[in-house]
Amino acid sequence: MTLMRVPAALALMIFSFVGHEAFAQPASAPAAPAASRKAWSFSASAFGYLLPDEPDHAQPTFAADRGRLHLEARYNYEGLHAGSAWAGCNFAFGRDVEFTLTPMLGVVFGDTSGVAPGYKTSLLWRKLDFNSESEFVFDTGESSDSFVYTWSELGWSPREWLRLGLVVQRTKVYQTDFDIQRGFLVGVAYRKASFTTYVFNPDAGRPIVVLGATVEF
Repeated sequence: MTLMRVPAALALMIFSFVGHEAFAQPASAPAAPAASRKAWSFSASAFGYLLPDEPDHAQPTFAADRGRLHLEARYNYEGLHAGSAWAGCNFAFGRDVEFTLTPMLGVVFGDTSGVAPGYKTSLLWRKLDFNSESEFVFDTGESSDSFVYTWSELGWSPREWLRLGLVVQRTKVYQTDFDIQRGFLVGVAYRKASFTTYVFNPDAGRPIVVLGATVEF
């Protein structure tokens, strides 16, 4: 996949859905009517990885929530040409400091296969936010290939539509000289859609660029 094809694939994937998403989602809000709590909500995201020494690839994710129930499907997340299906439980706490936690269990299949417990969590305070997700993949094909994946962001939103921050990642999807990759992010939001550029290892001479887009509907 060339550099030009990844952004095009991202745009096609994202705008094929009808909906939007904002950067920061409140972790705790006034109780919704019973009908609203029973309604489904959906989100779709795609991340395009522009790699200096390996083929570029896209990583799409689709999620569905209804009350405490969280369902998720991913591709190219735990490994290239591998998919995963997840189920979890949503918890939200606080008002001034808003905190969410979603413990999950996933099944990985394809070129990578296994079982993966994991979680997602977020913390929001005024214009600052922290988001993290992690999982441990128990590889059922070769136990020595089991690994930990993690992605964490610390963000600051000086404007409602602008988000700046730091990001760290540990992944096995592609090879780098860094076990833990670190970098910065710049994102913009329009209504409920967000578009973010991540630059990993900016001091390495040939940084890795990730283009992300998310919508909710």
